[in-house]
Amino acid sequence: MHLVLAEEVRLRRLQPGGGGQGQDEDDENVTRWKEAMTACFARVDGEVGVDDGTDAGEQTVGSTAVVAVVGPRRIVVANCGDSRAVLSRGGVPVPLSADHKPDRPDEMERVEAAGGKVINWNGYRILGVLATSRSIGDYYLKPYVIAEPEVTVMDRTDKDEFLILASDGLWDVVSNDVACKIARNCLSGRAASKYPESVSGSTAADAAALLVELAIARGSKDNISVVVVELRRLKSRAAAVIKENRTRWH
Repeated sequence: MHLVLAEEVRLRRLQPGGGGQGQDEDDENVTRWKEAMTACFARVDGEVGVDDGTDAGEQTVGSTAVVAVVGPRRIVVANCGDSRAVLSRGGVPVPLSADHKPDRPDEMERVEAAGGKVINWNGYRILGVLATSRSIGDYYLKPYVIAEPEVTVMDRTDKDEFLILASDGLWDVVSNDVACKIARNCLSGRAASKYPESVSGSTAADAAALLVELAIARGSKDNISVVVVELRRLKSRAAAVIKENRTRWH
């Protein structure tokens, strides 16, 4: 996924999370980011399998995906399925994606307009089978299940702390607020200080591991994938690089 996205970004000569000098150029840059993400997901979807009915195994292979590009000015998030991206800003969780659930009114309308049905069979599912309305792959459920992502472009602020990207194995049992509190306590070192036996450190990887352990402890039955991105440390590193480059030129 990241290799394909890098190619789409290069094709459009996009600056990671940057923008133009004027409003028109800025808006155009946002549009191009959305185009790049959409093209990326479409290409990866095409690589999962071919919709020719020749291999039943390939027809049922599928996955959700949430992708984030963090730049100095913006965060660009693309989501397809029920994985989720949540930004912690000034102690407040800010969702940067909306889950694609079959019972979401606009998704149900789209599925039914394509000729499909949403059936409540141990939860709302496409044709009573799949519990997400968008995914990469899952050719046996197309055109009801699509690989088109929803893209969010968010301007960064000095209050931004960290970003959590995770599959529904986490979000099914842990709220946005609780996930951010756990990650914040870990990154600040408070969790390691209070629970040295179970929390080894205060890195982003430690925070992600702690969230996985919490989801397991709460009985999550789905796959659990978690990534935590520390935005303040990234910003400090970026500022240091910019300062170093300026020094070299003077």
